[in-house]
Amino acid sequence: MPKPQPHSEFTENVAPSVKSSDKPSNKLDRSNDPNKSPTSTDTRPKTESSTSVAKQLALLAIPTFGQLIAEPAFILVDTAIIGNVGDSALAGLSLGSTVVLTAVGLCVFLAYSTTSQVARLFGAGKRHKGMQVGLDSIWLSLFIGIVLAAALFALADPICRFLGGRENVLEQAVIYTRAVVLGVPGMLIVYATNGIFRGLQKVNITLVAAVSGAILNTALDVLFVIIMGFGIAGSGVATLISQWFMGIFLVVPAIRWALADGATLKPHFSGIAAAGSDGAPLFLRTLALRGAIVATVMAAAAMGTQVLAGYQIVNALWSFSVNILDSVAIAGQALVGAKIGASCFGEARNLTRITARAGAFMGVLVGAAFIVLGFIAAPAFSPNTSIQAVVAGGMLISGITMPMQGWMWALDGILIGAGDFRYLAITLFAAAAVYIGALVVVITFAIPLIEGEFMQAVALWSTFDIILMGGRALANGLRIKSDVWMKG
Repeated sequence: MPKPQPHSEFTENVAPSVKSSDKPSNKLDRSNDPNKSPTSTDTRPKTESSTSVAKQLALLAIPTFGQLIAEPAFILVDTAIIGNVGDSALAGLSLGSTVVLTAVGLCVFLAYSTTSQVARLFGAGKRHKGMQVGLDSIWLSLFIGIVLAAALFALADPICRFLGGRENVLEQAVIYTRAVVLGVPGMLIVYATNGIFRGLQKVNITLVAAVSGAILNTALDVLFVIIMGFGIAGSGVATLISQWFMGIFLVVPAIRWALADGATLKPHFSGIAAAGSDGAPLFLRTLALRGAIVATVMAAAAMGTQVLAGYQIVNALWSFSVNILDSVAIAGQALVGAKIGASCFGEARNLTRITARAGAFMGVLVGAAFIVLGFIAAPAFSPNTSIQAVVAGGMLISGITMPMQGWMWALDGILIGAGDFRYLAITLFAAAAVYIGALVVVITFAIPLIEGEFMQAVALWSTFDIILMGGRALANGLRIKSDVWMKG
């Protein structure tokens, strides 16, 4: 484990504009008076070139991507292995993983709000306070994780039944859910500690944890499912062990670094309550997104076992690919948060433009790969030709819209870094409401008229990508044009 570092070593070279002194630098600021409103009309030259900023983004985004893909990678590995066990097991995995990803996803505010707060305090030279915020978030994550795991274990059957599980599919979903949720506290600890490391722009350790966790999960999956023949239960146990491994791997150095910086391990209930309060809008934002995704799963379940199984494959690949885009967003989130904390509003806007372009560019690359893989990789997940058709149709549409999604995710990360949580929650709720309404119309009136699994998948994923993701892109684009988001 890394040793705790003295104060002067908390800053890595990825952000040369944020120094280790307790006072923010004035050299990079176009308006160093914190009481002065940020403005987009300032024409004074920027001190950081686009190349320099792009390098900073890359140095943060690459390790961050490694961390982000941990949970989707677990599900992707589970999908590839369970897909060869049987259609019912794969459909059950779709329902069970939806329950787990929804529960864990609702708590992503533990990472995002911690990153935002630590980055802004770090940029303002208040590392001690930032580290205490981080420790309070760890305590909050442990409490939420224990309560959540107990509730989901007890309610696994009715939840999976509500999502559309029946007979053998329901049985497989419940088995997987009850195994995986026991690792939820460990995964939420990962979220909180990642927020600390991102805010401090020390993200290499998160990459090590994610890669180690993915390797461990894959090895245990092969051992439990293929060699020992435990089926879907073995896959769930492999994932829960990997989740706890990653949590312990990250929490030990986080605590040691926090104590070295003068923070105290004793729970501060006021700080824990504040962390929960700050994360509430992000929780509601994520609730809206997960609600929309759950509605999509229910729609796929209503279309039949083969469509649901194919949806699981596309969704696993989509979740994996979106994390490539989100890694750019989180890198921008940490950098922009530090600039706003230092009252460097001009530099924050420059970073925003470059991050948005980087997100769109990555979307082009990911989208092209997505389309190609949709037609090539489908047989690797299932020998069923109907399921392969669903995979090809879904990945085609998602690949076409991926550049827009890359741009949207980048702006989403920037607004989170600026602490613009309430706007994000309101607009995502609106987009989700419109999407669910449109989904009901498509499933009720359009799908019965569409023949063939390929075109049904095209209709389903077109509704998701264009209305839900497109609505978020529109809202974020309108917000970023103003300076309101930098004044919070």
